Amino acid sequence: MKFSFKRLLTIGAVVLLSVGALAGCGGTGLSSGTSSTTKTEKKKPNKLTVGVSISTLSNPAFIVLKNKIEDYAKKNGTKVQITDAQNDTAKQNNDVEDFIQKKVDAIIVNPCDSSAIAPEVKSANKAGIPVVCVDRSSDGGKVLTTVASDSVKGGKMAAQYLTKLVGKNAKIAEITGIPGASATRERGKGFDTEAKGNLKIVTKQTAGFDRAKALTVAENIIQAHPEIKAIFAQNDEMAVGAAKAVSGSSNKKIKVVGFDGAEAYLKMIKNGQGQATIAQRWDLMGTLSLDAIYDHYQGKKVQKSIKSPIKLTTKANVK
Repeated sequence: MKFSFKRLLTIGAVVLLSVGALAGCGGTGLSSGTSSTTKTEKKKPNKLTVGVSISTLSNPAFIVLKNKIEDYAKKNGTKVQITDAQNDTAKQNNDVEDFIQKKVDAIIVNPCDSSAIAPEVKSANKAGIPVVCVDRSSDGGKVLTTVASDSVKGGKMAAQYLTKLVGKNAKIAEITGIPGASATRERGKGFDTEAKGNLKIVTKQTAGFDRAKALTVAENIIQAHPEIKAIFAQNDEMAVGAAKAVSGSSNKKIKVVGFDGAEAYLKMIKNGQGQATIAQRWDLMGTLSLDAIYDHYQGKKVQKSIKSPIKLTTKANVK
C-alpha cells in the first residue's frame, strides 16, 4: 500500500498530539474525584503553599492546632494561609473556594459541617488540589486523608469512666455538638452505645460546641432534671460551660466529663471543678496533616485515615 508524503505528515501530527495530551496529565494525581494512577509532580516542602480553613478560632483547642501548623510549616519553609470560618459554613466554603482560585498546592480543612464542606472538596478535586481533613471528615468528595482521633472510641471511654464514677443506671445528661459535624455523630455514637444498659440518658441537647450556649443549656438541664448525677459534654468548651453551670447551681455534686484536652478545662479538672476529659493531641494533628501533604508530594503512599492518640485525663494524671 502506498502512502503520500502529506498523509504521513498528518498521521505523525496526530501521534504527537496524542503523546502531548498524555504527557499533560501530570500534577497532583487528584485531578478527578476518583483514584488515579497519574503521577504526582514532586515538590519539596519549601516549594508548597497550603491553604488552611479552621472551623473557629474561638475554641482554644483549634488555636493550638493553628499555632502548630504555622510553626511546623515555618520549620519546613512551607507557606500557609490560615482562615477562621467562625463556625459559619458559608464563610468556610467561600474561604476554601478562594484557596482553589489561588491555586494553592493543598488545602487543610477542619470542617464546621461535614456535609456542607463536601461541595468544596469536590471543587478542589476538579482543580487537582489535594485536601486533608482534620478532626472532622467530609461527607463527600475525595480527601487525601482525614487526621482525627478515634471519636467513637473516645465516646465509649467517656461512658465507661462515667459509669465507674456515678454508678450503673445513674441518670445523666448529654450535651452534643454541631449536628452536622462528624465528631458530633461519632462521639455520640460511642458514648450512647456504651451508655446503653449502664447509664440512663434522661436528656440530650445541643450547644453547638460553644461554651456560652453550653452554660445556658446546662443550667436549664439542671433545673429541669435535678436528679442527674453527671453531664457528658462532647467537647471541652461545652464542658467548661457545663462545669460553670454546676458551680452556680444548688447541686454541686454533678460530675462533668468533656472531650478535647483544651487548656481551660484541664485547669478546671486540676482545681476539682471538672472530673475528666478525653484528651486529644491537637499539636500532633497539626504536624500529621502537613506530613501527609509532604508525603503526597514526595510520591509516598498516604493512609486514608490517620489516627491521633487520645487519653482519659483526670485530676490524677492532668499534670
